[in-house]
Amino acid sequence: MNARTLCLAILNFGEATGYEIRKQSIEGDFSYFVDTSFGAIYPALNRLTEEGFVECRDEVQPGKPARKVYSITPAGRAAFVDALHQSVEPDIFKSQFLLASTCSAYIEPAHMARLIEERVAQLDRMLETIRSLEAQCDDPGMRWTIGYGLAVYEASRAHLIKNRDALIASAGTEIATETADATEAAV
Repeated sequence: MNARTLCLAILNFGEATGYEIRKQSIEGDFSYFVDTSFGAIYPALNRLTEEGFVECRDEVQPGKPARKVYSITPAGRAAFVDALHQSVEPDIFKSQFLLASTCSAYIEPAHMARLIEERVAQLDRMLETIRSLEAQCDDPGMRWTIGYGLAVYEASRAHLIKNRDALIASAGTEIATETADATEAAV
């Protein structure tokens, strides 16, 4: 899926301005699904409009320039449904914390402990955000997705708490070796 499908998905739930679509796709409820950039949203909306999948109207604002409001057309909804029936790529997961964990041998144990505490706090904030979404949601598909997100973050948090001591124990082992090697080389 791409910026085009993401725009159609957001518009499937209601009309929106380009700014609102960008905000939803970069930092809002739809930011969890597809990586897209600010620069991809407006070209996708222009193409969708040219193809008749999206309509655009100017909305007058008192004392401000008119804003463009986009809505999905029946042809756009059909294209969106068709896109949902295509195979999906594997999930992409990137984590700076996991890079630090992988290289824990080069991190002081006290710093590794701080990174773990920070990560637990991040996971707690994510869980709080997702639970607040769950309380507001009545769509069955979205509730299922929220439940999936809760399960993933809760499992991640539980694994981190359960295995924190082992990660801290692995920390700093190469620092000691490098220090000893440097000392030996200096002698």
